Amino acid sequence: MGFLRFFLVFIPISIVAEFMKLDSVWIFILSSISIIPLAWFMGKATEEISVYSGPRVGGFLNATFGNATELIISFFALKEGLFDVVKASIAGSVIGNILLVLGASMFFGGLKYKIQKFNRKVIEVSSSMLLFAVIGLSIPAIFTYTMDTELIANKYQWLSISIALSMFIIYLLGLYFSFYTHKDLYGSDHEESTEAIWGLKKSILVLVICTLIIALESEFLVGSVEPMTESLSLSKIFVGIIIIPIIGNAAEHSTAIIMAVKNKMDVAIEIAVGSSLQIILFVAPVLVFLSLLFKPMSIVFNKFELVSIIVSVLIVNRVASDGESNWLEGIQLLAVYIITALSFLI
Repeated sequence: MGFLRFFLVFIPISIVAEFMKLDSVWIFILSSISIIPLAWFMGKATEEISVYSGPRVGGFLNATFGNATELIISFFALKEGLFDVVKASIAGSVIGNILLVLGASMFFGGLKYKIQKFNRKVIEVSSSMLLFAVIGLSIPAIFTYTMDTELIANKYQWLSISIALSMFIIYLLGLYFSFYTHKDLYGSDHEESTEAIWGLKKSILVLVICTLIIALESEFLVGSVEPMTESLSLSKIFVGIIIIPIIGNAAEHSTAIIMAVKNKMDVAIEIAVGSSLQIILFVAPVLVFLSLLFKPMSIVFNKFELVSIIVSVLIVNRVASDGESNWLEGIQLLAVYIITALSFLI
């Protein structure tokens, strides 16, 4: 993944493009490309800090910063009042991780190994958490679609906040479960002894600098979304559900595929499913809380987004239930993702 450092040249180019007020399409493309290597360096810095802090604190850092890029992008979208883009990016991240990333991992890993095995117990725990998360998203949506809109807006805004708080608490309890009370369940077959390449101060400095630059690039990106979608006749929901999740998680996605090719399917699944859990149980609630600083955002998704998330979770439960994967299952997941993406494009 070292080649991503060459993409850093797009950072000054995007800043110049924004300063010169170039076409919004170019600003969107340049800022998007700039974010990808920054996200990779942020992940690398987090891994380096984990070597010094130990596995428990390292696990918390990875969980916290794993989706930091998308959280930052969504924050600026919140600030601009682009709630449809924010919620679409949440749904898109879940769908992308479960269908695109896991599907690609199973496919490329399956091309090299006929059958790949993974820890079924871990998947069962993660699947249960995903099902809970889907229920948490479904209840307010069903409630909203069956009640009077004005009544909900005036009296039931607390529902989104209460559900977001419940999901956030479950997320914290899930971390405690996996890193403390039941850490033996997750085993250590895929763990490797690692030595720090960077010093601790350098790792922290890289993490801080990447976060600040991602914030700047995210402001450029979000500011160009509306004019760019109008110029290219694209839906803002398509940008949120397909493009932004791929940008924010590109480095993490490629890592999952690399792990699968190395026959470390446990790690690939942890990245794909674990990232989905972080998005629903951590990022979504935090965004609901942050929206209170501007204009409150509900946790209600539109019907197609909700159905796509539910279908994705059901599929991954079915595909991963036997503790084995092959290239055909990967193709099936990728096909569902392509169908979903095309539907949002139309």
